Amino acid sequence: MPVEAAHRRIAADIHRRIQAGEWAAGEPLPSRADMAAEYGVHPQTMRLSYALLRRTGVLDGEERKRVSVAHPPAMRTLTDADAEWPFSSETTDTRPRPATEELAERLGVRPGVMLQHETIECLDPGGHSAMIVSSWWRGRRQAHASCIIEVGTTTLGAEQAHALGLLVDTVAFRLVRTRIDDTGAPLETADLILPMDRWLIRLRSR
Repeated sequence: MPVEAAHRRIAADIHRRIQAGEWAAGEPLPSRADMAAEYGVHPQTMRLSYALLRRTGVLDGEERKRVSVAHPPAMRTLTDADAEWPFSSETTDTRPRPATEELAERLGVRPGVMLQHETIECLDPGGHSAMIVSSWWRGRRQAHASCIIEVGTTTLGAEQAHALGLLVDTVAFRLVRTRIDDTGAPLETADLILPMDRWLIRLRSR
């Protein structure tokens, strides 16, 4: 059996065993060497299985260290998409970007105009990525008077999925937030990407 098929099969079986209660949340799993012997595979195959289970949020732990069963992600309710994130965050990208057709329409600029850009991972108290916010604006950031929120869904690309510990093409909430000035002109627009298994959306009017 190909290594890739083997590590995915083993990961699925370990996930099944966790769901059946063989290991509880927070409990360490046997070492990779012990599990490789149990499944009759090379330790590298077991390493790939554990890495896949970490990426999908089933296991917690770092590369080459003991892993444990992850606690279920906390369910949060988003009521204000314009509020400051109350926990820590990490800025992962600040490269300027040319305006796509969609961004140009959202900001009222010409396609291809260079925009300032920032992508931030908002971390929960346990240090896991809870939300990804990508923002675009032209020139200097300005104070806004209000914002418009559009709620929809999207499928995760490779970078987003890796950051959130989910599989590529997982469906997530996508909130499009456009901040406007007191005349209604757009100042900044952002995509907020929220995993559906960790968030309820209950926006309130101001």
